[in-house]
Amino acid sequence: MKPMTNLHAVIAGQSAPPPCDETLGVRLAEARDGYAKGVWTIHESLLNGNGVIMGGFVGAAADILMAYAVTTLLRDDQMHASINLQTTFHRPAAAGEAEIEARVEKFGKTVAYVTAIVRQNGKEVASATSSVLIMDKP
Repeated sequence: MKPMTNLHAVIAGQSAPPPCDETLGVRLAEARDGYAKGVWTIHESLLNGNGVIMGGFVGAAADILMAYAVTTLLRDDQMHASINLQTTFHRPAAAGEAEIEARVEKFGKTVAYVTAIVRQNGKEVASATSSVLIMDKP
C-alpha cells in the first residue's frame, strides 16, 4: 500500500501531487483559506463515444480540488474523506483545458460542506457539492 500524500506539502510545493491528480491531468494553481483553484487538461483518453468528457471524470476532477480547499483549513494532525459527492452537468466539455474552483462553504468540527465549479472557455460545464468528514489521523 502506497503511503498517504501530504496535501499540505503539495500545496506548499514541497511534494508531488497524488497519482490521481496526474492520471486525470489536474494541476493545482492556488490553495488558501478554504479555496482552491486548478487547471484540468482533459485528455482525449477521457472522452466518451460522443466525443465529450465522461461525467464521472468531471466529478473526480472537482473532488480533487475540493480536497485541496478542505486541506487548507485542516490541522496537520487531521485528515478528511468524502461522505458524498454530487455533480450537476450544465453543458458538455471537450478535450482541452478547463478551470476548476472549489470553496469550503461551511467548516465544522466533524463535517465540511464544499462546492466546486468547472468551467471551459469561460462557460460553466458542471457544479459539484460534497460533504466531507473531518477526522484525526490514525
